[in-house]
Amino acid sequence: MGIEALALQGLCIRLGGAQILHDVTLDVAAGSFTCLLGPSGCGKTTLLRAIAGFAPLSSGDIRLGARSVAALPPEKRGTAMVFQSYALWPHMTVVGNLTYPLKLRGVAKAERAARAEHILDLLDLSGFGERKVTSLSGGQRQRVALGRALIIDPPVLLLDEPLSNLDAAIRRNLRGELRRLQQKLGITTIMVTHDQEEALSMADTIVLMRDGRVVQVAAPQSLYTRPADLDAGRFLGVDNIVAGRAEDPVQATTLGFRSVEARIAEASAANALTRHGTVLDCAYTGGGYHLQLDTGAEVIAAVSGAPIAPGSEVCVAVPAASLMAFGPDQMLLPN
Repeated sequence: MGIEALALQGLCIRLGGAQILHDVTLDVAAGSFTCLLGPSGCGKTTLLRAIAGFAPLSSGDIRLGARSVAALPPEKRGTAMVFQSYALWPHMTVVGNLTYPLKLRGVAKAERAARAEHILDLLDLSGFGERKVTSLSGGQRQRVALGRALIIDPPVLLLDEPLSNLDAAIRRNLRGELRRLQQKLGITTIMVTHDQEEALSMADTIVLMRDGRVVQVAAPQSLYTRPADLDAGRFLGVDNIVAGRAEDPVQATTLGFRSVEARIAEASAANALTRHGTVLDCAYTGGGYHLQLDTGAEVIAAVSGAPIAPGSEVCVAVPAASLMAFGPDQMLLPN
């Protein structure tokens, strides 16, 4: 079918009396990898299902390339979806699962076999074709589910948390494999995830969602260093929120920073936010120690290369470049 861009225009979805999606507008470039990121219940899976045709729109349009697909059923859109559960048929072999979508489309047996062989080779599953999917590992089943989606040559690939059922080590490995495969094929891909690390490491563009709305669309590094507002910052790991002071190197109502940037210092440092406080807790986290200290105004999380006894008085310094400045409305202030 070729690789195509996707455009969402003012999507709204209402279920019963509740509005699930609010005026979602988004342009997805052809051949790009986009992650829909946000907490549970933010609407990201509903948005993915709307693109696939499984969640009917109350209003808005979905355009694939130059054509509108909003009124088409899922099987007519040409998109392919990999579900969180994989949804493989347990009574079928690997090849049976891979080729079933082609069989439904009336593709001849010889071509089905040829395409299956190509997909097996592409996914490093050569020799697994006649095995039952129930005999495969979790990572191998994930590859089969992905292969079943790719075998129809879709213009857009939709992934609903495809790695969430795997253990941490396998998940990290498959992130790289999936990203390299997407780049090799050049297929337009949209993936739902609640895992910030997953989105940051895989995506060209991240769409941050909250309460059925798009909060921010940005490249990973930009999103991580410049979250749109205080809530976005908290979701993205900004675990320290302090009231600004006149002596701080950045002037703002509220300053945010991550604990990894807050280091124990001998004294107040130049061009850095500094706070003095009493250590409440010190815990080893692998490679260093995580501290909590009471400054009298706030409790701050910081890191140290060596253990520090609770009750100790310390100074914490955060470089000005690591500070995020938020205004009275909790929106990020311009640099």
